[in-house]
Amino acid sequence: MGTAAFAAAMAALPPARGLAQTATPLTRTIPSSGEPIPAVGLGTWITFNVGDDPELRAECADVMAAFFAAGGRMIDSSPMYGSSQAVVGQGLERLGRPDALFSAEKVWTSSAADGPAQIEQTRRRWGVERFDLVQVHNLLGWEAHLATLLEMKAQGQLRYVGITTSEGRRHDLFEEVMRRQPLDFVQLSYNPLDREAERRLLPLAAERGIAVIVNRPFRQGALTRRLDGAPLPGWAGELGATSWAQVILKFILAHPAVTVAIPATTRVDHVRENLAAAGGVLPDAALRERIAAHIGAL
Repeated sequence: MGTAAFAAAMAALPPARGLAQTATPLTRTIPSSGEPIPAVGLGTWITFNVGDDPELRAECADVMAAFFAAGGRMIDSSPMYGSSQAVVGQGLERLGRPDALFSAEKVWTSSAADGPAQIEQTRRRWGVERFDLVQVHNLLGWEAHLATLLEMKAQGQLRYVGITTSEGRRHDLFEEVMRRQPLDFVQLSYNPLDREAERRLLPLAAERGIAVIVNRPFRQGALTRRLDGAPLPGWAGELGATSWAQVILKFILAHPAVTVAIPATTRVDHVRENLAAAGGVLPDAALRERIAAHIGAL
């Protein structure tokens, strides 16, 4: 890692206050390899789609610096996310390309022939030698793209292969692909209000030895806004949670099939808060039901 670049970036960040952070956040094991990975990553949908604005790009780089400093590794993006890929690449360059990075990307095109070129363009935008993970975004052209990704993996051009969905879409097809294909990762939506994945997808992932990335943990911010101003119950303190965002993340991470949650944010204090949720106590099954019921009633 470029220590001088990283130190300069960190020196410009505001100090962390009022967060019960841990230097060793919770890690989970990627079933197909046994590799440990921190359980909270960083999403880039909307938040990193800032165009060419230099001030907003610098804010995204600050978020990335705080993310790595708090022990984070996985950053997830997609060709669908506008300028997000280029913004990630610029941030990585500013930070000296941290060795800790776990790069998670997607292929998103209806053309099978265009898949390899899109992945290569994405790689150049990030400025990495190869991606750790490439996923077929929302199952678009999944049969052809998955064949491409599996061949790339066999040739050492990427490390892991996966598929994604969001907002509960196409779960029947998603389940079919999970059963038939040698996937390392799946990505799906899951939180205390969106629990359909608990019925079949999460148990199947555990059965098949597939890592699970959780997107939209806060419903793109709608869930935390809904809870804004509502007092935290007493049991939140027992978990070491100081915010609703941490309660939600702890609910998600407590499911044994979940590997990584990838909340997106534009704020340094929020990325630190999110990483801190991976420390301390996680709720048991009974408390998870109380959390879901309590949030559902608000």
